[in-house]
Amino acid sequence: MFSKILVANRGEIALRVIRACKDLCIKSVAVYSEADENSLHVKLADEQVCIGPAISTKSYLNIQNIIKAAKETDADAIHPGYGYLAEKEEFAVECEKNGIVFIGPTPENLNLAGDKIVAKKIMMEAGIPVIPASPGSVETIHDAKKICHEMGYPVMVKASGGGGGRGIKICKNEEELIEDFPMAKIEGRTAFGNDEVYIEKFIREPRHIEFQILADKFGNIAHLGERECTIQRRYQKLIEEAPSPALTQELRNEMGEAAVKAVKAVDYVNAGTVEFLLDKHGKFYFMEVNSRIQVEHPVTELTTGIDLITEQIRLAAGEKLGYSFNDLSIRGWAIECRINAEDPERNFLPSPGTIERYHAPAGFGVRLDTHLYQGYELPIYYDSLIAKLISFNLSRKGAIRVMKRALEEFKVEPLKTTIPLYLKVMDDPDFKDGKFDTGYIEKFLPDEEEGDDDDCE
Repeated sequence: MFSKILVANRGEIALRVIRACKDLCIKSVAVYSEADENSLHVKLADEQVCIGPAISTKSYLNIQNIIKAAKETDADAIHPGYGYLAEKEEFAVECEKNGIVFIGPTPENLNLAGDKIVAKKIMMEAGIPVIPASPGSVETIHDAKKICHEMGYPVMVKASGGGGGRGIKICKNEEELIEDFPMAKIEGRTAFGNDEVYIEKFIREPRHIEFQILADKFGNIAHLGERECTIQRRYQKLIEEAPSPALTQELRNEMGEAAVKAVKAVDYVNAGTVEFLLDKHGKFYFMEVNSRIQVEHPVTELTTGIDLITEQIRLAAGEKLGYSFNDLSIRGWAIECRINAEDPERNFLPSPGTIERYHAPAGFGVRLDTHLYQGYELPIYYDSLIAKLISFNLSRKGAIRVMKRALEEFKVEPLKTTIPLYLKVMDDPDFKDGKFDTGYIEKFLPDEEEGDDDDCE
């Protein structure tokens, strides 16, 4: 097992990893930007290293500074969390070159996960259903027109190296294709350094279902059940739950087997998720493999009793998995609301500032993953996610009731947050009945966002 782990991230996920290290009696190193000097993850780590100014490209995305910090503190492993460098093949390679264990998938896994065109080809060869798509990248608008004519509208033009909803355009007709095709290429080049795009059939009114996977270095693979990630805004997940209210046990088994087959086809190691779209007729399609721990991992932890961060560390240290899905005792229901410092009534305008009044929800069935505290000044430079509020109960109805209570208790003032939006969702009959698709959240948004047609992936 490792003696010291450097956490190459910030906020709640850095704090989550540091706590897992403490549980395993492993020393932790927090890296931080100048803007995060007073962040809670810095206060709770065993050692701290400033890696640069506030801007992420000069700190949390600065590979050389992070590697240097690991070597100076004698860390023998690095946990990247999610976001930032978590899916960066170059970072995993640099760790390897410097004799530091990257707690995550192999560089080869990261390379493949970042190339959705190749990944889809491998899944097709493995017999896993995929969404109808172009056979490879599409270079010209002439080729795009031809493919869309054969496939039929609506379609999605997607950046090959994309993620987080960037580089995706939905085209309902040829006129929109002509306008959006070059825009998708520009967004892909700007965000991911890769302007390759491919075209995929747009699935109407889908649900977004993902399966948590763990795999060791000896070829043992287990899925830990599914997560419902359908409620999104502009491709960004807002509310997740486990299990999914949409799956029968038969469909759950079928999708779980496909998820295991998918990671086996690419020799995957460590934690990851296999993501599917489920259409309204009960057919599912492979979307992608996410090669990192997910923001929504706590709902799986609560329904399985397995600490996924600890498992990541254990697997990276070369230990065997030791169990399969059939060995688990899945029980209860968990729901996660991502609390963002944004104003839903003003088109989700960011709301940074100093927290003058802070009250964390508590009570039976409540979990809160956050780096907030009273008097903390929320920096303007980073993602607006400030907390993950998770409820648990033996039934879905009970988990909804616990979540509503917790949301009502949670105070982060004077910041504007997404809490009022989630309270509306918890009271909504369609949500209570599990009847929603990726366009669901639009009914709660201001008029200017309605009819956006940005069905989420």
